[in-house]
Amino acid sequence: MNKTVLCFGDSNTHGTPPMPGPDFWGRHGETERWPGVVRQALGAGWTVIEEGLPGRTTVHPDPIEGVYKNGLADLPSLLESHRPIDRIVLMLGTNDLKARFAVTPEDIANSIGVLIQAIQASPAGPDSKAPKVLVVAPAAIDEVGFLGGMFVGGAAKSRRLPALYAATAKRWGVDFLDGNALIQVSPVDGVHFDVDQHAILGKAIADAILRSA
Repeated sequence: MNKTVLCFGDSNTHGTPPMPGPDFWGRHGETERWPGVVRQALGAGWTVIEEGLPGRTTVHPDPIEGVYKNGLADLPSLLESHRPIDRIVLMLGTNDLKARFAVTPEDIANSIGVLIQAIQASPAGPDSKAPKVLVVAPAAIDEVGFLGGMFVGGAAKSRRLPALYAATAKRWGVDFLDGNALIQVSPVDGVHFDVDQHAILGKAIADAILRSA
């Protein structure tokens, strides 16, 4: 039986390329975005499900982009619809850095903890047990391009997330990968990844999944 990996994230899981302006709706190709790289690296015997929603937060309904951007609200239906799920790769928190949410890095890490708890309480894994979790700290952002104003104050916060995410993962007994130590955001918009960065991240995530298989 195939093992199933659910990639739960935001626009960088969806594969949104660096955005030159607000009306850009592009997407990296299926084999270019990091879940596709994971799929290729894992090979036969694995099913990789992509659940990347641009603008998705950890636990916050977005008053501007839509209340449905709340990751915690999405999670129960996704766990049920895709079960049994062996692994969940959780990479969220970048959108929580938007100035409109006014949350601290500690709040963002604690919100990741809330998501982990929801997964661990779920019977969506094999034999009605909880899926295993891999928390990925996203790459630190830069306040540049047309998105810079939206993320005012977020760059400094983002650089504190890896250590906080690592502590959260340790607290809840799940695996952790520091994406910020591996890749960088594009200088075009300071948030999204170029194809070469997706390749690096996808390979590292696949390696982490195989180590804990």
